[in-house]
Amino acid sequence: MRHARAEDLVVIEPLLAEIRRHQDLIERSPSTFYKKSQAFLHFHEDPAGLFADVRLAPGDAFTRMRVSTKAEQRAFMTAVRRALS
Repeated sequence: MRHARAEDLVVIEPLLAEIRRHQDLIERSPSTFYKKSQAFLHFHEDPAGLFADVRLAPGDAFTRMRVSTKAEQRAFMTAVRRALS
């Protein structure tokens, strides 16, 4: 599994736009987001699809979530909003 490249991320651009609207997150490099000084979210690509590694609780390890379908993206954003609140 490798970090997602720009061409991989085109298909989830609406999801990225939604993530970018969260004021608590800083995009330090394309599709790599930080919450304060801690890495919070980044994306990977592999033959099984696109995945997000997201830190759902402070200090926790990353949780990998598939984000290839609209349903997966909705579930992912629900988890992100919960982690940010």
